[in-house]
Amino acid sequence: MKPNWDHSRSISPVPRIVPLMTPHGAFLVLASVSAFLFAVLDAWVYVLLIPFVETLFSSSGGPGFASATGMDRLLDATVYQWVDIAGDPLVAIGRIIALIILVFLIKNIFHFSRTYFVARVEQGVSRDLRNQIYGHLISLDLSFFNRTRLGQVVSRLTTEVEQFRRLVTTELFKLLSASLEFSIAVIAMVLISWQLTAAAFVVVPLTMIFWGPLVGVLRKLDHSVLDLGGDITAHIQETLSGIRLVKSSSSEKRERERFSGLTGEYFRRFMRAEFVRALAPPLTELLAAAGTVVILWLGARFVVAGEVTGPEFVGFLGLSVKLYSPVKNVAKFPAIAQPGLVAAERIFDFLDIPHEVSDASGARSIRGFESAINFEDVSFSYRRGEPVLRGISFQASRGDVIALVGPSGSGKSTLVDLLVRFFDVDAGCIMLDGLDIRQLRIEDLRSLFAIVSQDTVLFHDTVSSNIGYGRPGASHSDIVAAASAAYAHDFITEMPGGYDTIVGERGVELSGGERQRVAIARALLMNRPILVLDEAMSSVDPAAERAIQEATSHLMVGRTVFVIAHRISTILNANKILVMDKGEIIEQGDHGTLIAKAGLYRRLYDLQFNEVDLVESPFGLRMTSDLPSMGNY
Repeated sequence: MKPNWDHSRSISPVPRIVPLMTPHGAFLVLASVSAFLFAVLDAWVYVLLIPFVETLFSSSGGPGFASATGMDRLLDATVYQWVDIAGDPLVAIGRIIALIILVFLIKNIFHFSRTYFVARVEQGVSRDLRNQIYGHLISLDLSFFNRTRLGQVVSRLTTEVEQFRRLVTTELFKLLSASLEFSIAVIAMVLISWQLTAAAFVVVPLTMIFWGPLVGVLRKLDHSVLDLGGDITAHIQETLSGIRLVKSSSSEKRERERFSGLTGEYFRRFMRAEFVRALAPPLTELLAAAGTVVILWLGARFVVAGEVTGPEFVGFLGLSVKLYSPVKNVAKFPAIAQPGLVAAERIFDFLDIPHEVSDASGARSIRGFESAINFEDVSFSYRRGEPVLRGISFQASRGDVIALVGPSGSGKSTLVDLLVRFFDVDAGCIMLDGLDIRQLRIEDLRSLFAIVSQDTVLFHDTVSSNIGYGRPGASHSDIVAAASAAYAHDFITEMPGGYDTIVGERGVELSGGERQRVAIARALLMNRPILVLDEAMSSVDPAAERAIQEATSHLMVGRTVFVIAHRISTILNANKILVMDKGEIIEQGDHGTLIAKAGLYRRLYDLQFNEVDLVESPFGLRMTSDLPSMGNY
């Protein structure tokens, strides 16, 4: 699915780039000063050719040259104060060469400082931008992740931040440096001859005019290239996360073909963009050559006419040749900058995604749960016109065990998601201790809940870190106590690194039952007043299931518990059982009451308990053999 925030912006991203660079202003100033001094000294190398050639011609018996231009006056005030070209020519040439070497040395010192400070700025901007994107990402609502491919999001943090970095630092600063070098060279050229300088400028507008129409083409091509890059990343992640399914269904060939199709299309679009972009260097070189020919022809006429001296023309020619390098960089910038500008637009599109669930103005703080939770005529839909919950009303008092049962898709998990404010209700309200949860601080509300889900979430970290994730700063003894209560301590200590063992990506180093026990230990350690068990025993091996149920029964004492159950055997002693079907509560009551009604609950009960032996469990009864889940009802 294409993300709904993937579109071309009509507003330039440039105004939003500046604030990102502001915190690094000091280094940006240092880089700019270094670039300016480098440009001055770089042009001065060519200016020093004038006294060098003048001294060389004078020592060969050539004619002397009178000071007649602005450049001559500048040299009189600077170089000629130290170099006497009317004296010993070898001494004068030696001093000029020494000056050239000194200028080269100082110029490269500023080249180094410019490069270093630019790197400091670009890495600082990249770091800040990645932090900003990641911070925004993890604060977005679950609805965003439900409709967006993960690869498109990862692309924002990787490929597009890199493109953005190149734009705001490397390319923009290259443009600044080129502009400074261009300006200093032009000033020196004007001091020699403004007429020749005007002739040199014939090439510049031609270069700019050529690139104008191509910028729009490159913009569209670069957009499509970045889109496909995100699709490739998404495909890799989806394939790797489902690698067991790929292999078990012998789909390796099909996945290779799909991936080859994506990379092939990426290659074709990328090369179309590069074909357009590659026109810049040869065209600029041809225009530069044409401009040089014009300068040679006019310069020769000016020298013959005595309007400029021979040495000045040599210096001018060197400056004019150097001039086309910054002109080329400026001319190519619109094309080279397009990937960065497109990346910036996409990044800012992402950062502009609003929070659908957020703290209300003046949201109230809470520190605990005192009396009851009330659902009052709650309705909700993920898509307009397709309701998932309709008119849900019930009360859960403190200490109650509320069981939610029903076929898959009946809205059980959605109901709990609304309670934690992963989504907000469309109609009705959810009250906690008499307060609408939309008027409470989200962080405070969620701090009341511990959730153990069927799809266990573990990070690529140590066992200890995974257990202590919901309670930062927990002591090792507390972690061990929670693991022991969840009957996880024994298998943890048998692992090579004990509590310091890395569990792998999504806990791959652990069995399903071990992962679930680590998750239960995490919930125990969090010690929250409201507990959500989303079929938390589904992956636990039979040998440990009863022990874990006993540990969980201790955790449930004095807490309000929501049990999303697929197996009726786990919720027989719940205070209140809500039977859901097609987004509605069609029955509610305790087990005995619902059995007596002989409705959907009774049918599910009879289906699951038919000819199955039962043993006692903390929730009521537990079956000794696997039962069909209500998801298959």
